[in-house]
Amino acid sequence: MPGKRPMTEEDLRVLYDLAIYNCTHFGPYTAIVYEDPQRTREYTNIEIAREATQVAAGLRALGIESGDRVMVMMPNCPEVIISYQAIARVGAVAIPVMPLLKGPEVHYIAQNSGAKAIITSPLLLPMLRGALADVPAMRYIIATDDGATSAEDASPRVVAYSEVLAKGADYADRYLEDLDGIRPAPDDMAVILYTSGTTGNPKGVVLTHHNLVSNALTGNTVGAPRSEEVHLAILPLAHAYGMTMANMAYLTGARVVMQPRFDTHAVLSAIERHRVTAFAGVPAMFVALLYTPDADKYDTSSLQYCGSGSAPLPVEVLKGFEEKFHCQIREGYGLSEATTILAAHSGDMAQKPGSVGKPIPGVEVLIVDDNGNPVPTGEVGEVIARGPNIMKSYYNMPQETAAALRNGWLYTGDMGRFDEDGYLYIVERKKDLIIRGGFNIYPRDVEEVLATHPAVIEAAVVGVPSERMGEEVKAFVVARTPVDAEELMAYCRERLANYKTPSQIEFVDSLPRNAVGKIDKKELRKRHVH
Repeated sequence: MPGKRPMTEEDLRVLYDLAIYNCTHFGPYTAIVYEDPQRTREYTNIEIAREATQVAAGLRALGIESGDRVMVMMPNCPEVIISYQAIARVGAVAIPVMPLLKGPEVHYIAQNSGAKAIITSPLLLPMLRGALADVPAMRYIIATDDGATSAEDASPRVVAYSEVLAKGADYADRYLEDLDGIRPAPDDMAVILYTSGTTGNPKGVVLTHHNLVSNALTGNTVGAPRSEEVHLAILPLAHAYGMTMANMAYLTGARVVMQPRFDTHAVLSAIERHRVTAFAGVPAMFVALLYTPDADKYDTSSLQYCGSGSAPLPVEVLKGFEEKFHCQIREGYGLSEATTILAAHSGDMAQKPGSVGKPIPGVEVLIVDDNGNPVPTGEVGEVIARGPNIMKSYYNMPQETAAALRNGWLYTGDMGRFDEDGYLYIVERKKDLIIRGGFNIYPRDVEEVLATHPAVIEAAVVGVPSERMGEEVKAFVVARTPVDAEELMAYCRERLANYKTPSQIEFVDSLPRNAVGKIDKKELRKRHVH
């Protein structure tokens, strides 16, 4: 390996410094084992860094310059990780896009961001050709397949990923260097993450290099020997949570087993074959694994812990998963606007079911009332935060930015409380609060009770219009065994104040979710029949 002193924490300034740190600090090792029905391949950390440098030089040859926006839209694969590093090395801005999005959604993101190129997979080409045809700034669709080239005069032009790679072949051994002297400033844009758009068009969350590096650092002890852990990557790398987990892996040197999509049997098989020690997931994944009928035929004894985030994890699911798999779940809390992580349970911290742990080092979290004043311990209010991981802005949305960032604090829109030990509890999204006859009802309180009923797999609670009470409480329930609505209502009345008890229960086969697995309550409200 070319000679260069190992990086230290003080050296880490921009996104691709994480890869340089990884190579100089740990030396060569197998960093990714990629498993897909079409191909299975191992990648060393050096191979990933070299390919990222080649792609960066190839993008530069295509005319991608500092500040240009480049979308990345693929199922999980090593090329996603490589593309993020390559885009950063050019000084450009990565725009991760969920591969499940439809044409109009992709068109909006491309149009809003002014993206100049997109890196994608052949399967998405038919949709993307139509969605991007009339986006003025879009010049290139780069597809990870040798047969992807098309006529030169097509707009946007389709280019094979291998062609881009070949254009940068002369740069392969320069993976420990900046690309031709291009080096972003820590406060420059590195990523624009588009939110799921649950309240309208998605907003582009602008994250800087400093935001991303600082959030990765808080999750790891820099300078430690290379981890012997084996992590399973099943979160979408296009989501803030998945991206942060990938960034953290550079700093631990853990081996990562990557799969293109979440499948319970593929996950359990991988845990057994690779002796996986940990993975990060969202509640929907833990629910699915908990209720996989033949899970016990797999040897999952290597699992030591899992991380849960992105949405509240029902306490009954947490307890059931830990009992079934003998594996601790460490719940945390964050949002895209905070580069994912604001609070978490660390390994040496007492675990409190229902809590999301304590604020991470270097980040301040307060609970405030409607006037922005801190509330006493134990009382519910809005969660606000400040620290090095807080977004720079919403992209080209000054009014929304001003509403979210006030006096240096990010107003999250989440309702929470602190206990006497400093543990944070997230109660509900502010917009999901139900007000029935003047009483405030937090849907999670009702959902947690329903989840303890033996016939219930999971439940989601929303407020629906009521002429008499303003709003009524309605529960959507996925049942494991037959049960009627009256029985569940009676069960709730025994455990909740009458005004919190659902007046309506609708049984469904599954709950609608967004691309990362979070329950889509806006869709549930639409389903309500007045």
